[in-house]
Amino acid sequence: MTQVQTPAPRATESRDREVRPHGTTPLYKRERPLWMLLPGGVLMLAVIVVPLLVGFYIAMLDLDQYTLRQWFSAPFVGFANFAEAFTDSPLLHSIWISVSISVLVTAVTVPIGVAAAISTQNRFPGRGLVRSIYLIPYVLPAFVVGTFFRTMLQPQGVVNSILHTDVLWLNGSASYWALAGVMIWTSWPFVYLLSLAGLQAVDNEVHEAAALDGVTWWAKLRYIIFPYLRGPLSLAVIIAILHNINNFTLPFVLFGIPLPSSVEVMPVLTYIASFQSFRFGLSAAMAICSLVIVAIPLFVYLRAVKLDTGDDAGPNRKQRRADRRTLAAATPAAAADIDGARA
Repeated sequence: MTQVQTPAPRATESRDREVRPHGTTPLYKRERPLWMLLPGGVLMLAVIVVPLLVGFYIAMLDLDQYTLRQWFSAPFVGFANFAEAFTDSPLLHSIWISVSISVLVTAVTVPIGVAAAISTQNRFPGRGLVRSIYLIPYVLPAFVVGTFFRTMLQPQGVVNSILHTDVLWLNGSASYWALAGVMIWTSWPFVYLLSLAGLQAVDNEVHEAAALDGVTWWAKLRYIIFPYLRGPLSLAVIIAILHNINNFTLPFVLFGIPLPSSVEVMPVLTYIASFQSFRFGLSAAMAICSLVIVAIPLFVYLRAVKLDTGDDAGPNRKQRRADRRTLAAATPAAAADIDGARA
């Protein structure tokens, strides 16, 4: 009987069976070639990091209209501008105004936006028109909105005529509520858009199953709708808070300069210190403080959603060390299997 000889494995097959040690994977086979991030990193360095460092350096100088022409040789004062910003300027008051009005506006706009999204979720005649009308406050420029409401909130304006009052909406303590109302009118369509996008992810079969089971509208909202809206609403809340804190155009156009004390927000205060008082070092210190305040809710959001620890984040350092130890322990056995196959 003729003995059939099995051909010896080729060198390429044996090389494929070999266990490649850690760190020798070709660049084109790596999961994340970091060199592809280089263009974006250079752009981020030029647009964000360098201006931030320049602004921090300006905050350390006594830079004003007298030393602006040679600002590199302006007197170095260290953290004196930061100390003056917190002690001799209304920065703390502005922080309180900006944060409180931002939280208030966001708390009011979220239920309005969700209710508007739910009202246009199901098909009905004229739904496209209603959705377009809902977006009008969002697409109008802030300058147009500020001018429009500045006319309406005059002492002899439309608002006082309708309410039969003589409230000074653009001056005094009522200015806070006037600004909050205008910001609510302009901000809720953004929450509506993100909520509507979240509702599109709800499968129709889920709605059909809920209808067959006789689920009440509140149970449907609580156990079906709201879980799908958790992610979009979290993003909407953090973006709305950051936008409302940094809103400069609307209070600037609505009230003019100088602002009433009850609406002296941080962006306008920084503008006044820089382009009216010409205290560029002091305004840079205020801007750095504003940046820190804005970064706090952003950091909380990133930690809450754990964007850097998802399934696509890759193994961490501890996991890579464990993989190397496993590979080192399995290498002799793998080599023995290869030798046996060759024999």
